[in-house]
Amino acid sequence: MKSKSFTYLFLGTVTLAGLTACANSNNANTDDKSGEDSYKITTVRWSDWGEDYHKGFLTDSAKEAGIDVKWDTLVAADWADKKSVLVASGDLPDAFLGSNAFTDSEIAQNQSLFIPLEDLIKENMPNLTKAMEKEPKIKAMITSPDGHIYSLPKKLPMRPTVANQLFINKKWLDNLGLKVPETYDDLVKVLQEFKDKDANGNGDASDEIPFGAGNFDPTFSYILPFNNRLGADNTYEMSVKDGKPVYLRTEESYKQGIAAMHESYKKGLIDPEIFTEDTSMSVAKRMDKGVARVGVSSGWTADATFGLHSSEYIALPALKGMDGKQYVFSDPDHYNYGRNEILITNKSKNPAKLLKWLDKLYTDEASIQNFYGSFGIATEKNGDKFKVLPPKDGKSADEYAWIHSLRDFGPKYVSDDINSRVEIDQTQGDGLKLKMDQDLKQFALPAYPNVIYSQEELNKLSSIYVSIESYVKQQASKWVVEGGIEKEWDSYKETLKNMGLDEFMKIQQEAYNRYQKEVKE
Repeated sequence: MKSKSFTYLFLGTVTLAGLTACANSNNANTDDKSGEDSYKITTVRWSDWGEDYHKGFLTDSAKEAGIDVKWDTLVAADWADKKSVLVASGDLPDAFLGSNAFTDSEIAQNQSLFIPLEDLIKENMPNLTKAMEKEPKIKAMITSPDGHIYSLPKKLPMRPTVANQLFINKKWLDNLGLKVPETYDDLVKVLQEFKDKDANGNGDASDEIPFGAGNFDPTFSYILPFNNRLGADNTYEMSVKDGKPVYLRTEESYKQGIAAMHESYKKGLIDPEIFTEDTSMSVAKRMDKGVARVGVSSGWTADATFGLHSSEYIALPALKGMDGKQYVFSDPDHYNYGRNEILITNKSKNPAKLLKWLDKLYTDEASIQNFYGSFGIATEKNGDKFKVLPPKDGKSADEYAWIHSLRDFGPKYVSDDINSRVEIDQTQGDGLKLKMDQDLKQFALPAYPNVIYSQEELNKLSSIYVSIESYVKQQASKWVVEGGIEKEWDSYKETLKNMGLDEFMKIQQEAYNRYQKEVKE
């Protein structure tokens, strides 16, 4: 999702940057209407789930800290327009909560709106300070190239090591007397059987789609066994191999994977519309109201990917690739950790007191409640253990958590053993995902870390990568459909070099080096 939205978000920062001067010129004349113990916090929610998310723990803990928090809740669909108006007016809240409020680029272009926090953290946030000492990568991912810290981080509970993975229709396998594939070659043979026979048993041997698009990039989903590993943050399609940053679309493993994918496409094993359909079309195929039509596809869980037919699907094991090794899409740092969860604006008269309260959110007890819901509403505590209660009102486990908590957003920090101390239903939602993760996480390899770029680097990246991204994706679809990657590989890499690939990789390497240096200090 990030790779699709990056260009849009960056263009939005151009507007914001132009408005910052207006906002700053009004600073001296803008009265803070609240007292020093009253704080307005603006947060952006994916959907209009109401105001229950801050009732219970958040409200109670704020009162205990002697502060009054006034929540300004906005919906993501309206945020882009409101953000520009808010910045232009200079009528800012004391703080913004949630990493979906401002991107790295927007923060860098508007740094005068946000105060540096490193000294305030040392003086007022012992829990966060302790967490950064225990896990230096937390400090590394929130420290800007100028040495300042402008935002607070998070470490989420109950997150898997592997997010999106491949699922296969077990009913189809049983119908055809086939075993679950364990290698890439096995998978290709199974897909051929799915194509040639009436796998879904409806009397029509031509309506099956052996391999279809899922909830993750279909190209990389297919060529993963060739060691083409993406992490969670796919903005620049970077990976790490032998301790070095690499751009996957220039790796020999990528060339081999695309060539193999073409062979499968040529045989009709891959949905012919995989590069032209939109999300609604691929969802309609996976969730056909009549009969299951897709044999293999990627997603978070089977129920989220295949709807009514989810009971027919099982998770594929980590397939053995051409080198005999097993690979998964994994990136614990991006799934579990994040930055930009709190930004304190220059309007806050007493940020120290606000940060003292926010520091109380960096505990297991607070994090569980801010991820699932308050005790007595969505969770229970028993000693040092916690229980996630069944959802009510006909809601799914995930939606119920979003209604009653900050969920993915806001300050959090949990102990490494937290997953073993939380009782949760393993038949749906987070519990089911963690259960599946047990079989795959052993194959996780280091991913490109959650680096932070300077504004100059972001400007260069946006200029360079727009052209690169468009070109490589056009070439990928062409090569999968028509073939020719072996003959055109050298000219392809030369074209990328002319587009600025060397400068792109220099920026990635420097950002990676800064991150590693910060982790070691």
